[in-house]
Amino acid sequence: MARKHRTKRPTDRNVPKPAARTIASDKEEVRLNRFMARSGVCSRREADKLIARGEVAVNGKKVTELGSKVTPKDTIEVHGRKIVPLHLAWYILNKPSNVITTTKDERGRKCVMDLFDLPEKEKDGLFPVGRLDRDTTGVLLVTNDGDLAHRLMHPSYEIDKMYLVRTDTDLKDEDLAALLGGVTLDDGPAAAGRAAFPDPSVRNVVGISIHEGRNRQVRRMFEALGHDVVSLERIKYAGLTAKGIRRGKWRRLSRDEVSALYRKVKL
Repeated sequence: MARKHRTKRPTDRNVPKPAARTIASDKEEVRLNRFMARSGVCSRREADKLIARGEVAVNGKKVTELGSKVTPKDTIEVHGRKIVPLHLAWYILNKPSNVITTTKDERGRKCVMDLFDLPEKEKDGLFPVGRLDRDTTGVLLVTNDGDLAHRLMHPSYEIDKMYLVRTDTDLKDEDLAALLGGVTLDDGPAAAGRAAFPDPSVRNVVGISIHEGRNRQVRRMFEALGHDVVSLERIKYAGLTAKGIRRGKWRRLSRDEVSALYRKVKL
């Protein structure tokens, strides 16, 4: 008689631990540009420009040497304003529709940060990485790690974004070939890295991946082929999925997940 398979229950040993939320130990030296980027001031490249122009001071003295190192105990100022080191945090949100991908909205519409039931002190400095339009759902990375976010959004790293697209009309094999070969948009050509029918018998549902992040890019690619997008869900971003996360909810990334993101962008 076949033995029944028993589902292994999660234990403290196999439950992912949240990533550590610190920039460095008090004694650990880091490059000044990295410290600035990790503190949410700017990217490393922009930090180097500020340093070269003499707009950064360490412990009251201007620093112009690129490659200078500091510790969290040092006092760093930019344009005379002290930089407060951030405790870094990384979250994955399963974004619902009818929510704006921004930290605040002048028109009072619901924003992704409204979905985070965290103390205001912990929410301070968090921002969404990239943008999903109001009606697009799915995976959205939220962090205060400016250095990581800048690289994830930079086209040169070709971060994979995978979507599940439902259209108003059926697509043909030629449409998939066109998506892979590239379609012409008003801001230049755009091509999918992958495009396929998850279920070959359902021709109005397509899985597609892209490496760019232009405004409404996926919707416009399908519109260029004469198909309107009825629903759009991002199911994967840089290897992250929203598996196990209900719509409108979030979770912290594990140490392994953060490390994987860093490897993708060579940090």
